[in-house]
Amino acid sequence: MRWIAASAVALALFAQAAAADTFRFTAIPDEDQSRLIERFSKVADYLEARLEVEVEYVPVKSYGAAVTAFRNDQVQLAWFGGLSGVQARRLVPGSRALAQGAEDAEFKSYFIAHASTGLEPADELPEAIEGKSFTFGSKTSTSGRLMPEHFLRQRFDAAPEALFSRVGFSGDHSRTIALVEAGTYELGAVNYAVWEAAVEDGRVDTDRVEVIWSTPSYPDYQWTLRGDADERFGDGFTEAVREALLAMDDPELLDSFPRSAFIPADNAMYAPIEDVAEDLGLLR
Repeated sequence: MRWIAASAVALALFAQAAAADTFRFTAIPDEDQSRLIERFSKVADYLEARLEVEVEYVPVKSYGAAVTAFRNDQVQLAWFGGLSGVQARRLVPGSRALAQGAEDAEFKSYFIAHASTGLEPADELPEAIEGKSFTFGSKTSTSGRLMPEHFLRQRFDAAPEALFSRVGFSGDHSRTIALVEAGTYELGAVNYAVWEAAVEDGRVDTDRVEVIWSTPSYPDYQWTLRGDADERFGDGFTEAVREALLAMDDPELLDSFPRSAFIPADNAMYAPIEDVAEDLGLLR
């Protein structure tokens, strides 16, 4: 019985050690969960083959949960938006932005409107948006809240709550599109890449909702790795992760983001996002 008990303890310790060697990553839930699981399960397979360690994708239910999982070392790598990446790196000193999509250096948000508003595409946000209902995406989304609010305040010198009759937070970009298309909200702000992918896939009725304005560009999504990765997985692991991300060239994988390629990134690139977030009181 003692041998059995000792063996059980040994097996438990071995299982804990094995679990500790699993490299885990997550991603902000900016789209429908089923699409995210399909996308990132394939990314996990790719990273596992490249890094020669067990890799697991850990889905989360909110942007805040992605940051919390990173802070608590439940995941070591994350596909963050600009703001969530800044938040995570503040909470875990030494963490590094390693790579961004080729499109992320100059990302954009689209303002979309229901056809009933009569609003049409313009070079600047029209004054006629005042008094209408409006939905952001997640409260901590860079492209669905932070930068759209920044440009709204810049244009109208007013908080969204003073500008619109009703302000909501849909939770993700796909939901924002659906709510505006249904007329639940007259206007919304959405990640341009999610919008364009939805239009291309026929998942949005452009007779009912269309883009009326595109923001100026700003830096957004990036892969961020915890600063203690080399200590946990071995010397050179951080560079191996960076190289694996930059070498991702499978069109199917890239199209699922959607990105044309991944390019080098560093923390300094996201200083403009940090500055705007500070101004809006979104960093603690």
